Amino acid sequence: MSGPGAGFEYPPVEVSWLKRDVLLFANTIGCTSDELHFLYELDPNFAVFPTYPIILPFKNDQQEVIDFYASQKAVKIPGVPEFDARRVVDGQRLIQFLKPLPPTSEGKKFEIRSKVLGVYDKGRPGTVVETQNDLVDAGTGEVYTRAVGSGFYVGQGNWGGPKGPATANFPPPKGKSPDVEFENQTTQQTPLLYRLNGDYNPLHIHPEPGKKMGFGGVIIHGLYSWNWAAHGLLQHLGDSDPANMQEFQARFASPVRPGDKLVASVWRTGEKKGEWEEVRFIVKIAGGKVVLSNGRALMKVVGEAKSKL
Repeated sequence: MSGPGAGFEYPPVEVSWLKRDVLLFANTIGCTSDELHFLYELDPNFAVFPTYPIILPFKNDQQEVIDFYASQKAVKIPGVPEFDARRVVDGQRLIQFLKPLPPTSEGKKFEIRSKVLGVYDKGRPGTVVETQNDLVDAGTGEVYTRAVGSGFYVGQGNWGGPKGPATANFPPPKGKSPDVEFENQTTQQTPLLYRLNGDYNPLHIHPEPGKKMGFGGVIIHGLYSWNWAAHGLLQHLGDSDPANMQEFQARFASPVRPGDKLVASVWRTGEKKGEWEEVRFIVKIAGGKVVLSNGRALMKVVGEAKSKL
């Protein structure tokens, strides 16, 4: 890590969740009635869907609604301009699953420990801030998940900072048909429900912020599509068992509007790191743009891949 802002550590933030929170999350990302271990708290195999920690930097330890703009503006990164959180969208997210989460945080103290990996000036389009967020049991120091993500601050570049490194690309295999495809018809309600997990960015409910950012109005949370894709991969390739996914990532390529139909295409590569196979995917709007690119997961593929198309 080098460059302005790199290595800066935010103060630890205490986070918490209830069984009700993980049930809501599973419902909002598409878990179905044949996956009761994600949806029914008395199921003998009741489990937290593995990507749930991605919501905790938004939710913190609150059960009440959060002022999104105020919460995102709390700490300034030294050595770089102060960016406007009212004009930020997701760039890319990766998460590694190191230890299964308990169904509730009750009885333990969990923290998000975050540090800046880099702040990159992309010129007129904006600035990328890349961060690492570890979910840690403060009592033992054990890390449960590690997430690396980037926020893109729209129109907030040209401050003389470094351009940043080229990102690694994971395109679909050339000339190969997808092994699995699945789809989802979003509705006007999709972002209204997903935001109740704790991501209360007004961009996803009120048209004004989206108009100011050039999106024309409300767009769906990028992390909704991201989590929906993670669920689809686990459902179709991993027998819905959270132990069968070690890592998941995707890049946010273009916005999704309420009412768009999402179509995911998934390829097995056959390339393995130990027992984990690399799987690649993209998500498109039906008949339109790619919305999630650079999709990659490390999985234990169980049985025959199941396709819904």
